[in-house]
Amino acid sequence: MVGPAEQLAQAVETFSTHPDPTVRQVFMADRLMNPSVGSHRGMKYASWSPLGCDASGRCLLACLTLENRLTVHNSHKHLEWNTLVDLTKKYGERLKERGYAKKDDGPPQADLLDFDELQRRFRMQTPLRMEWSSVYTIKQVQPDNTCVDEEMALLAVLMENGDLILWKFVLPFVNGADVEFYDIIESGVTRPSDLAWWEYESSDRRMSGLIIGSEVGPVKIMPVSLVGVKGYFTLRHPVILWKDCDEIAVENIRCVPMTHPIQRSRCSLIVASRGGYVFWCLLMISPAGLNVHNSHVAGLHSLPIVSLAISHHGVVVYTCSMDGWIKKLTPTFTENTVIFKQEDMVRPETLTGRRIHGIAASHNGAYIAIVSTQGVVGGHHPINRTYQVHFVTLKTPEMAAELLLKSPTQNLYQTSDLLDLIRWQILKDKRIPASLQAELDQKIQEIDSPYLRRFKLFLARILYQSLQVPPTDNRWKPLHDENKVFVREEEDAGRKDGEDASENGESGVKQEAELEEQMAEVQARIDSVETRLMRENMKKVLGMVYLNTWISQNTSIPTSGLVDYLSGDANDRDSEVLIGHIKKKMNKQTFSERCSLCQEVLPFSDHKQTTCKNGHMWLRCVLSYQACQTLTFRRCLLLDSIAKLPEPEDPEWIKKVLRAPCTLCDSPMI
Repeated sequence: MVGPAEQLAQAVETFSTHPDPTVRQVFMADRLMNPSVGSHRGMKYASWSPLGCDASGRCLLACLTLENRLTVHNSHKHLEWNTLVDLTKKYGERLKERGYAKKDDGPPQADLLDFDELQRRFRMQTPLRMEWSSVYTIKQVQPDNTCVDEEMALLAVLMENGDLILWKFVLPFVNGADVEFYDIIESGVTRPSDLAWWEYESSDRRMSGLIIGSEVGPVKIMPVSLVGVKGYFTLRHPVILWKDCDEIAVENIRCVPMTHPIQRSRCSLIVASRGGYVFWCLLMISPAGLNVHNSHVAGLHSLPIVSLAISHHGVVVYTCSMDGWIKKLTPTFTENTVIFKQEDMVRPETLTGRRIHGIAASHNGAYIAIVSTQGVVGGHHPINRTYQVHFVTLKTPEMAAELLLKSPTQNLYQTSDLLDLIRWQILKDKRIPASLQAELDQKIQEIDSPYLRRFKLFLARILYQSLQVPPTDNRWKPLHDENKVFVREEEDAGRKDGEDASENGESGVKQEAELEEQMAEVQARIDSVETRLMRENMKKVLGMVYLNTWISQNTSIPTSGLVDYLSGDANDRDSEVLIGHIKKKMNKQTFSERCSLCQEVLPFSDHKQTTCKNGHMWLRCVLSYQACQTLTFRRCLLLDSIAKLPEPEDPEWIKKVLRAPCTLCDSPMI
């Protein structure tokens, strides 16, 4: 809605028959202003939020349809999406309350019968792109004047008139009514084309802005002012990255924060496609100010670039045009510039003659995904298209193993794309590469870190999965036992068949026994690593109990059970010292866990589950080792373990324990 319904109907009738063809044709061809043209149905753009933004620890999805409606969704079940808020409707109501005024609250100078005013009102509420910021922690003042930390994320929406609308989402985001209008920024870009966040972080300093591209060529960064974020600085003025108006549209803007390999300082590499060229800009902050270095990479494609992707670790840029050719650009940094090495990637045979619509690279550059449709069929473009997604590996399993062993992040979840290549090799060969196993064991002897232990556990689990015999029959089908009669015409043939069958049976039994023995060995290895990781985490939990409780204070953590469980290893000196401090503080109190159904004591004999005397079995939380006696709990992404949901009466330190990732695989709990 852009105004009173009567006035809008009169404007539609007026401009549909306007005597000036320049006005009439523009109005008749515009799907927004002239609904009689018809509208397309489908998705125009989508953007994922950072992980952990919704109530269950998952992502939020912002969707922009071809009808220019912007909504935010979440998902709790497979392929089941819930609409949380309609931002197009919410912003339309806000504009209506303000009388469709600009940011300075100046009233409109004309009504809807003025064609320029009609265009302005439609364009000011028509989204083009939207992007999520990272998660920020702000200080929130409570009614009793105390300050608490609050997490938030911003959704920036680029409108057709160049305005930037910022929506504030307080995390975890549950109710659509809780979304807040944060700010509006007038960029001054009349024909915007694309949007991306620029975020800079160095030690205790943070800055951010919004990169806006134009259909006519210029690129700029607009400052974003954030209040309450510790160490946050705001840009004083917009930063012009490219100012020439050469009528080459800016698309596929990507920004990568990184450390300059020569100057050893934080910087940002911004790349975008402009026709058949790649525009790049290097932003470096020094005591003298913000330094901007930019240029173009030419001679890549004969057709315009349709998509651009970046792998963030070991920065590599991938570009593709609609004819199917993919280029790889590897940057080499000097003091003040960047030199890109160009390589032609081998095009898979499945892409021959197909039209490419887009590419995306995995986080660590293990593989890229390519979306394609049929090309020209029989000299004509097909009316109905079938979209296919192709996955092309960029690294070998040996390269992935080397990167995993030397990973600076020390987190399996953040290197999951590299783990996919290792998983594929183990499932194919049914064994762990000997060189990888030897190097991993040597590193564990040198540096016994939890990350290396989790990596070893991952390899053992995949090996166990590869050794399992897949079922050959359909389990859902009923079994029909039928008696079969075999007629042998000759005794010699029957005797020979019996001997062959006995030999085959003996060899099959022997192979089955060897397989069971190997699987038992792998299972023992899995149990050993799991127990080691669990014991280390138990010591952390007991440390939190010791630091955050008073003498003889009862908590929901099974402290006495953890103490008894850790006491079984007499060679663990750290456990002995910690147990001594805990027992002194507990003052001979046990505070046993009890079953919620029969009030019997729940023993702590296993870190995975517990069973009372009456046979009620409960799973244990992998983070706090509490018995999960509710119908709802969280699971890690790899389904390794479960975690208890925090209770409202739980102290803050217990909630902090329950916010940790999975102890066995580093995956977040959702």
